[in-house]
Amino acid sequence: MKGVIAWFAHNHVAANLLLGLIVLSGLVAVVNMPQKSFPDLDIPVIAITVPYLGAAPEEVEQGVCIRIEEELEGVEGVKEIRSNAKEGVCSISVELFEDTDTGKALDDVKNRVDAIDTFPVETEKPIVNLVSIVRAVLDIAVTGPSDERTLKVIGQQVRDDIAKLPGVTQVELRNTRPYEVSIEVSESSLRRNGLSFDNVADAVRSRSLDLPGGSIKTIGGEILLRTKGQAYWGREFEQLVLRTAPDGTRLYLKDVATVVDGFADTDQMLRFDGKPAALIRVSRIGSQDIMDITEIVGGYLDTAASRIPEGVELTVWNDGSKFLQDRLQTLLDSARQGFLMVLIVLAIFLRPRLAFWVSVGVPVAFLGAIAASYLLGLSIDAISLFGFILVLGLLVDDAIVVGEKVHTTQTRTGNLLEGAVTGTQQVSLPVIFGVLTTVVTFMPLLLGPGTFGQIFGVVATVVMCCLVFSLIESQLILPSHLAHSHPGSATSEVGLLLIPILGIALLELSWDVRSYMGFAVITLVVLYLLHLAGISRPVAGSLVAAQARLSSRIEALIDVHFRRLVEGAVAARYIVVALAMAAFLSAVGILGGGRLPFSFFPPLESDQAIAQLTMPLGTPVSVTDAAVLHLEQTAQQLQAELEEEYPTAPPVTHILSAVGSQPSSTGGGGPGSGSVSADGGGHLGEVTLQLTASQAREIDTRSVANRWRELAGPIADAVELKFTTALFTPGNAIDIQLAGVNVDDLRAVASRLREKLATYPGVIDITDSFRSGKQELKLDMKPSGEALGLSLATLARQVRQAFYGEEAQRIQRGRDDVRVMVRYTEAERKSLATLSDMRIRTPDGAEVPFLTVADAQLGRGYSTIRRADRQRIVSVVADVDRAQITANEVIADLRAGAIQEIIKDYPRITYSLEGEQAEQGEAIGSLVPMFGIALFVIFALLAVPLRSYSQPLIIMSVIPFAFVGAIWGHVIMKFFGLVSGLAMPSVMGFIAASGVVVNSSLVLVHNVNERRKQGEHFHDAVLHAAASRCRPIILTALTTFVGLLPLMFSRSVQAQFLVPMAVSLAFGVMFATIVTLLVVPSGYIILEDIKRILDRRKAVAGTEKEEKAA
Repeated sequence: MKGVIAWFAHNHVAANLLLGLIVLSGLVAVVNMPQKSFPDLDIPVIAITVPYLGAAPEEVEQGVCIRIEEELEGVEGVKEIRSNAKEGVCSISVELFEDTDTGKALDDVKNRVDAIDTFPVETEKPIVNLVSIVRAVLDIAVTGPSDERTLKVIGQQVRDDIAKLPGVTQVELRNTRPYEVSIEVSESSLRRNGLSFDNVADAVRSRSLDLPGGSIKTIGGEILLRTKGQAYWGREFEQLVLRTAPDGTRLYLKDVATVVDGFADTDQMLRFDGKPAALIRVSRIGSQDIMDITEIVGGYLDTAASRIPEGVELTVWNDGSKFLQDRLQTLLDSARQGFLMVLIVLAIFLRPRLAFWVSVGVPVAFLGAIAASYLLGLSIDAISLFGFILVLGLLVDDAIVVGEKVHTTQTRTGNLLEGAVTGTQQVSLPVIFGVLTTVVTFMPLLLGPGTFGQIFGVVATVVMCCLVFSLIESQLILPSHLAHSHPGSATSEVGLLLIPILGIALLELSWDVRSYMGFAVITLVVLYLLHLAGISRPVAGSLVAAQARLSSRIEALIDVHFRRLVEGAVAARYIVVALAMAAFLSAVGILGGGRLPFSFFPPLESDQAIAQLTMPLGTPVSVTDAAVLHLEQTAQQLQAELEEEYPTAPPVTHILSAVGSQPSSTGGGGPGSGSVSADGGGHLGEVTLQLTASQAREIDTRSVANRWRELAGPIADAVELKFTTALFTPGNAIDIQLAGVNVDDLRAVASRLREKLATYPGVIDITDSFRSGKQELKLDMKPSGEALGLSLATLARQVRQAFYGEEAQRIQRGRDDVRVMVRYTEAERKSLATLSDMRIRTPDGAEVPFLTVADAQLGRGYSTIRRADRQRIVSVVADVDRAQITANEVIADLRAGAIQEIIKDYPRITYSLEGEQAEQGEAIGSLVPMFGIALFVIFALLAVPLRSYSQPLIIMSVIPFAFVGAIWGHVIMKFFGLVSGLAMPSVMGFIAASGVVVNSSLVLVHNVNERRKQGEHFHDAVLHAAASRCRPIILTALTTFVGLLPLMFSRSVQAQFLVPMAVSLAFGVMFATIVTLLVVPSGYIILEDIKRILDRRKAVAGTEKEEKAA
């Protein structure tokens, strides 16, 4: 490595070309990297959906779910199988292990499901696919028409227009009911005409069709034959002939039935700011850029007025690009401010020329890391940007060590080139191995499990790329610049450093490229005028002289006062170590005493407050709509109150209300999405308050939600009313899954567990997944019916035809898949008396009253039957107010005996922790062994160059004190209200700090060893090394701390997820630096004390042995 350093230092052309290559690659990557609000995550889950329309949950469970579970048993790579049996659909998720070949597993699962031939006849073809995240870019609310069909037609027109735009691939019309042609036949009409539902359905199928008839190959050419008679619209179906009498008279469908060309019989309503609305969702897939899509769609909306009828409004709702811009702007502001503070610190401690070339390492490492990240498939998003901010202060660490050593060597030798080469070579070993140890500590983050591991894996990848390129810059490029950059006048040196400082400062003042260029020109003109006026030279000279005086005073302070401090610490080394241990125990005490509550993920609020309403299954849609309207009216009341309180910046912008689905919570699923879904129903409702960006309002989202909760009050008969504000969550804070066979037992245990959770202060929104279903009439065949040749299957089919309907056809009208259903009239379907009046057709064609051949017993089923690993499950879930209690405290208390007491009477019921607790257990279970391996690798990386087993232990002794700094840092920041406690990112920050703090300790110990090689006594070597390395060690700690300072004090919602990690890293490095300067020298001397004692004992033992031999 020394030869490579010397070659690049002598060949400045090669160094500059390497610099140009890195910069050019980074700039090209920046232009081409996609921008996303969040990195794309891989979800190793296979989703299986089997529609069984009209079936009750128990029928779905027995007829579909259990059969699929049995068939999938033993599939290689499957971690867990979960299924939901709801009315009309079975949904199964097959979770795979992370190292499973998803393509092979998908093929295996699909083949096994397709091989099942025992599904009920009424089920549709199973849909099997690998779950992939399609992220919404923006939603467009279409308002104006009050007529449902007109609203949908306009929505379809807008959807089709947007779908044609270049670069847009995913557009959906959501929350509108699907089209349906309903052929409604009354019982009296069937009897009067001697028809059955089968007769009507068969007539539709046989007379409404297009059928190819082949071709006739004539001499003149080939002629195609086609039978064309497919009906597409209601009026065309009315003209279908059902029967032709011998005398030629025809019985038309319109003579027997009423054809309703309308919408499916689902409960679906949507209001936007109080007006009927439809939603158009534009999404992105793969590497599509959210900003490009938004710009393209925005251009269409600007000119859409000429394409749509007058009075129709298109309003952008949930604009992901604004959210992305706010997040990126927040992080970029933190990065700019942090870099500016790093530059100021460098300017204070180092000469302007040296400070400039040291700071160059930051943009070079960033651009190199951007190029590498682009090649690795990463994007520009909030998580990757946080990685750059996190490493901002670390990037100058190795450059500081190299630059300070080179400057010292050049000053001593008087030769720039020789000083650059020699100085760099002398510290290359600690710098290289210091970077390697830092990279190693980020490896556990890269290899973490699940979603958590993928998120922090992005951070770790960015950090490691930055560190690698910072090492390249400090070892190959920086020495060349320092060797060939001759010290100039004070004006040139100050001017050199002003370039990055003013460049960043102007970014804070400007609002776009034009304003930046304008400010830059004005600044240059002012500086030039100052230069012409002769002011710049004395000012620059004063600044350089002031920096030189400050540097001299720092050197004097280090040489005199700090040296005395180190001498005192070494003299009282055992007391110093005892005090350090006391500090460590204080941190353990804080942690054990509960002063810093721990939560897996820090609370991260969004710019929406959502009220989710669940009524009992079977509740009339009018009742649900009344409850939603109440929530909407209280939201409007709150909106008016907030406008009065904050007249200059009203927090609430829009209100979205939905009945029949929960679009903001589930992505707009449900019947309105145009696909069969289990997420809809007339018992569901939702109201969403859209707020302005967090940094633009003075009230936080949770406060808005709390005020709304107070205004709304309880909803009569509501099963659940939950107000949510979370932007992202790994799962419910408390999620206890109960598994067993008997549903009544599960229900009883869940009830007792809910009561127990209600006794904890701060536990809110307590509910469970058990829901009573709709009332059911369970049919059974009488012996008299069997005597007539009827079977239970025949009876069930005829009842299904009457009330749910017989699907006669499925036609394609444009992009719409339209079902043609034959059934009773709407009035008959809404009356229980219809079942009593119904006639059952026997195999010989006779008609008998329903009650003479069948019994009907009234009961109640389940709304959803959830299963996991072939057992029925009920989940008890709750949220916590972290200001009062944490989920970990609740779970710890429950597991101490309370939950065992609850389930002791139910031996066949087991429980497990899911949601956030499961993610936490999996993450910690993975990180602990990985961190242990990382520590061993660090030990090995230190032991190899030092050729010692004991000295690495001295160096690594600072790691526990990074933990001390992290804990006390959280205490301080909690006092100021900037953090609520510890979280998993706090642990990540400590792990990252573990590798960083080793660097300073390594630099110190390496310098001690070098001095001992030169003949210094070990005691003097320790003192001289501590004094000579004090400034670079303090400077590296300061740059790390100030680089993260803007982020730590950021009040932005987007930064709250990142603050705990920044606090652990910043405070951990600062405290461990103090330990490095005082405790490490003491530990080094103690190590020598131990060696002397062992040598003395060995000598005494040898003397005694010789005496005995004599």
